[in-house]
Amino acid sequence: ICCFHRSNAGETMAWSESVDTLLANKDGLAAFRTFLKSEFSEENVEFWLACEDFKKTKSSTKIASKAQKIYSDFIQADAPKEINIDFHTKTHISQNISEPTLSCFDDAQRLIYSLMAKDSFPRFLRSEAYQKLVKKQQNGNQKRWLPIL
Repeated sequence: ICCFHRSNAGETMAWSESVDTLLANKDGLAAFRTFLKSEFSEENVEFWLACEDFKKTKSSTKIASKAQKIYSDFIQADAPKEINIDFHTKTHISQNISEPTLSCFDDAQRLIYSLMAKDSFPRFLRSEAYQKLVKKQQNGNQKRWLPIL
């Protein structure tokens, strides 16, 4: 009798297809975050995730408090995790933060997504960490059928 040992090699390889595939996968996201931490730029993915969560907010009181938290964590000058966005976008958010909407961070989120897709993501795919992960998955793939002793 044998048991089937599922491998994630295909998943790991699929991460390289797009930043969306990577961000949608729990393990891919974790690996990407670790990589960004090593580059001191994890605030980008943290901001992106905060925006994704924010857009799902239903209660209007929560919208206000979550928007304020995102603003103070990522947008305002000297924020602890300040993201790198242009002056115009930052000013627009600052002017509207007192009456936030679910789309108030969309422009900033798009800029950060674009930055991750064009800059961090290709570097991640070239990183030693990602290469090791792929190699580990490929090696694991060769040991697919394990006998039950």
